[in-house]
Amino acid sequence: MTTVADVMETLEQRFPLEFAEDWDANGLVVGDPQAEVTKALFAVDPTIAVVNEAIEVGADLLVTHHPLLLRGVNTVASDTAGGAVIHRLIASGCALYNAHTNADASSGGVADALAEAVGIVNPIPLVPIPSDPTQGTGRIGRLKHAMTLREFADHVASVLPATHHGVRVAGDLDALVATVAVVGGSGDSFLEQARRSPADVYLTADLRHHPASTARELASLGDGRPYLVDVAHFASEWSWLAAAAEHVADATGIDTIVSTLNTDPWTAHVRAES
Repeated sequence: MTTVADVMETLEQRFPLEFAEDWDANGLVVGDPQAEVTKALFAVDPTIAVVNEAIEVGADLLVTHHPLLLRGVNTVASDTAGGAVIHRLIASGCALYNAHTNADASSGGVADALAEAVGIVNPIPLVPIPSDPTQGTGRIGRLKHAMTLREFADHVASVLPATHHGVRVAGDLDALVATVAVVGGSGDSFLEQARRSPADVYLTADLRHHPASTARELASLGDGRPYLVDVAHFASEWSWLAAAAEHVADATGIDTIVSTLNTDPWTAHVRAES
């Protein structure tokens, strides 16, 4: 019999909790560690729609990348967003576990999955962990073949999940790019590391106006690099799910399913005519 605790141990051996950021929340959120698991659903976000999917497919465990209760709460009433998820999971007998920044930094985690998806060869951490330089935030490496920034953006759009956010680009679309840095999820706090790296282009999500503007101003003082490619947060992290699900299935023998629900919150994109 495979238990929730068995799956937790499998995930934490692959994505050690020691690699998580101090502010983060990881681990079991809902459920009995000794409960049996025969099927697990993997998803980016613990939304009501994803919980409903877990119930519909008969999952005993929902594994998400994002935590449900990242900030402190003083109620889990059923009329709150987090409370509604918790009540529905408990009523259906489905546990909830998440692996967040520990999965971001670990080898074989979110950063490696994003690097592989966009075609980076032999990536290494953009910001290595001092105690283990093979692990760390983001990845950087070369593409198999150089391409224009426009071609790279088109390629990113083709290999990541489609969202209404789409792919935003800052830089010379005709410039050749060969070395790429990536950070899954919100990455504007690593713009300086990307600038100091040999990256021709920096791919991440949730780039805000002022940090992106400053980065481009600094780039203009040199050769314009790194160019910026901004995708939806959900899209930048979804690729990790398949590898995590496969690892758990191989290690424990349970059935694993990857959710294909698009949990990006934006539902339309209207572009003004220029």
